Amino acid sequence: MNKKLFYYTIIGIIFTTVTGTLLHFAYEFSGQNPIVGMFVPVSESTWEHMKLVFFPSFLYMLAGWPFFYKSYPAFFPSYLAGTFTGTLAVAVIFYSYTGILGTHYLILDIITFLASVLIDYCLSYQLAVQNCRPVPTPLLVALTITLMVGFFIFTYHPPDIGLFIIPDKK
Repeated sequence: MNKKLFYYTIIGIIFTTVTGTLLHFAYEFSGQNPIVGMFVPVSESTWEHMKLVFFPSFLYMLAGWPFFYKSYPAFFPSYLAGTFTGTLAVAVIFYSYTGILGTHYLILDIITFLASVLIDYCLSYQLAVQNCRPVPTPLLVALTITLMVGFFIFTYHPPDIGLFIIPDKK
């Protein structure tokens, strides 16, 4: 039975990687549509790049839920936890490597995105297969909604802190 979930997860990695990559350019292609900007990066800040993992992964999780919730009772919280963790991993990995190297590099930014997607789906899969709920589902839902609302609000009203500032180009 794990084969179906395994393949679903592999396809999710591909879907999120391809979709996230395409979404990187969606704001410009949309003519800087403010509604589109709520779901895709409007700048090169780390915060905005976290959307590249969050929205494709969240959408993919919602699409798979009707097919897996009976076989994997922890599917929903597992994939929410993975989505949340993978999204946060973008910032953690980026600031870890730039803190060590003192700057950022495009190739390492791309690797950061790919690693975050892998963290997302590997965690999701393992938790679902083990029927593990890492934290109560209502808490995960609240955290996910908070993050989503944060994306909507801070896209156009970002606080003046590092996460929202565009890093120097290299």
